Amino acid sequence: MSGESSGDVSHRHPLPPAGTAAPRSRAIAAMAAMELRLALRRGETLVATAVLPVVVLAFFSSVSILPVAGRPVDFLLPGSIAFAVIATSLVSLGITTAYDRYYGVLKRLGGSPLSRGELIAAKILAVLVVETVQVVLLVGVAAGALGWTLPAGLSFGLVVTSVLLGTLAFAGVGLLLAGILRAETMLAVANLLFVASLVLGGIILPLDHLPAPVATVAAALPAAALTDAIRIALGGTGDASGSLALLAGWGVGSVLLAARTFRWE
Repeated sequence: MSGESSGDVSHRHPLPPAGTAAPRSRAIAAMAAMELRLALRRGETLVATAVLPVVVLAFFSSVSILPVAGRPVDFLLPGSIAFAVIATSLVSLGITTAYDRYYGVLKRLGGSPLSRGELIAAKILAVLVVETVQVVLLVGVAAGALGWTLPAGLSFGLVVTSVLLGTLAFAGVGLLLAGILRAETMLAVANLLFVASLVLGGIILPLDHLPAPVATVAAALPAAALTDAIRIALGGTGDASGSLALLAGWGVGSVLLAARTFRWE
């Protein structure tokens, strides 16, 4: 025994008053940490978020079927990063959230001091941590196995901005759908949007190789905007401001709708 009285200990380490809620930032961080622990336990989540983007990058960089000038890896790396963002922030987040709602996990959270907005913030924070690992992995594979080198026109700030706005857009859409659709429906819709993004997002095929009406629709969607912004950030030509504005519009709109319409059960 240390010999300290309980009064001495409580004086040196004061406890919060009973019933006092934790600071909002701490509550959000704790929820984000729990989301990360749960993600590591889901094998199918790891496949979708970590393995598939690497497979797309490695496979299409190794075959000569893409209608692009220059090395395939230079075209595919930005698209693979966008693909990883979509896989994590739309597909994985949307599906797991829908099933959490179905199994009553979110109903229990609804009885906690955590608000809808704070729950959404925690989930998006967890997504950003996963995406950071994904980007490092993809760049490592591109540089170590496929001969990619840092381009002269690289803009690190634009890469970060693009990923942040892309995450906001796709996480907002994922949470919006997860909050209003049944879990089985969300599973089907998320996978459909995933495939559509791969085809219409400029990830493996430039938009100008699509039929004109399809390309027009694709250009208004966040997948193509995200791919375009990252491609410009990694040394491509063009102005990314339009793509960033489109991503911001999708992100703000979807997150606000998700925060207003999200149902705990």
